[in-house]
Amino acid sequence: MKTIMKRSTVYLDPKIHRALKIKSVHSSKTMSELINEAIRLSLSEDYEDLSAFDERKNEPNLDFESVLKELQSSGKL
Repeated sequence: MKTIMKRSTVYLDPKIHRALKIKSVHSSKTMSELINEAIRLSLSEDYEDLSAFDERKNEPNLDFESVLKELQSSGKL
């Protein structure tokens, strides 16, 4: 089943656009394919981060000041 692609206008920094065009030629992929891959990667990293946060939601929160005070009182700072 072929996915119907949606058209969008994206404004790129001229240097990024040039680098993308060069990478497109060297990789034999379209600029759209490269942009889609980059966005998928970014979104999957966000998903992994959210999953990690969800897994750790029941862990106690550590107050930064308390951690510093503990390190200082133990002579590690």
